[in-house]
Amino acid sequence: MADPLIIKICGIKTIDMLDAAIEAGADMVGFMHFMRSPRHVSIEDLALLISAARGKVQSCVVLVNPDNSCVAEVAALGPDWIQLHGPETPHRVEAIRAEAGVEIMKALPIGTAEDVAQVAAFAKVADRILLDAKPPKGADRPGGLGESFDWSLLKALDPSIPFMLSGGLKPDNVADAIRDVAPLGVDVSSGVERAPGEKDKRLIETFIRNVRAAS
Repeated sequence: MADPLIIKICGIKTIDMLDAAIEAGADMVGFMHFMRSPRHVSIEDLALLISAARGKVQSCVVLVNPDNSCVAEVAALGPDWIQLHGPETPHRVEAIRAEAGVEIMKALPIGTAEDVAQVAAFAKVADRILLDAKPPKGADRPGGLGESFDWSLLKALDPSIPFMLSGGLKPDNVADAIRDVAPLGVDVSSGVERAPGEKDKRLIETFIRNVRAAS
């Protein structure tokens, strides 16, 4: 039997929502450390959240083009993963992975066939790949910002590269995504919020239930 799909609830800011995600059956939780995000969490709060997650669910800190001191500061908190969500090159991903001593997930924005062609180079240097929607032109931060991309582009991807899927996933479309794309896991943030940065416990529960039913 195939391994169950990995479910990551990203952009968690409070212990209450962390507990809700754990109770609902999430496998991973993501904490944003990026000032321009409505989901930004300070280093002090990151320390509390990572500590509260330890032993219950895998924790992942999302960084955008971090410098070495930021990587070291976050790695010292002992998360299970660091997710790189900026314009990092494969060489930079490799360097951060060596320096952090933490598993690295690299998020890659997909909007064209060229974007899909670049995935293989990152798959060699990261522990896991996350495919996300390209941000709209002029956006002030990375990520799909609640929009999904054309999943049919992934037909061109080397099938031996496992990846998690993100970008515009919601309780009502995640089953289609799983059926169409067959990802290793799914990652949701705004799709389980009632307002930017405000997670909704019921939406988290419904999302996870729908994923389990589809997989």
